[in-house]
Amino acid sequence: MGHDLVSSRQRRNAKSMRRVMTDAELKLWNELRAHRLMGLSFRRQVPIGLYIVDFACSDKKLIVEVDGSQHADAEHVERDVERSAYLKSSGWTILRFWNDDVIRDIDNVCQHIVIEAGLAGAEMPASEPARESVP
Repeated sequence: MGHDLVSSRQRRNAKSMRRVMTDAELKLWNELRAHRLMGLSFRRQVPIGLYIVDFACSDKKLIVEVDGSQHADAEHVERDVERSAYLKSSGWTILRFWNDDVIRDIDNVCQHIVIEAGLAGAEMPASEPARESVP
C-alpha cells in the first residue's frame, strides 16, 4: 500500500471519505480502531491500487467492506465483482457485510472478521458497553 502507487487525488478522496462515514461504517470502525479487535491493525478508507476500500488490515491482507442497499443493483454488483477480482489478484481477502448486519449484529460481524484473520481459536474479549455520544 505504498504512497508511490496512489495518486494524490485518490489520497484526497480517501481522506474526504474518512470524514463522512455511514452509521454502519462508524459502528464497525469503533470495534476495529486502535487494535480493539483481537489486536488486528485496521485502517479505514484505504487506497489500494485503483480503489478505496472501507477497512484494510495489511498484516492479514484482509479487506472489510460495508455495503448499503445500492450494492444490490445490477450496476453495482458488476463493479463490485470487477473490484473484488482486482483486489483478490493482489492477494487480498475481501469480506462484505450489509449495513443492516453491522448495525444489528456487530458481534457476529466481528467474529467473522476474527475467523477470516486466522484468529478463530483465540478467545474474543467481551464487548464493551455501548458508548453514547454526548452532543
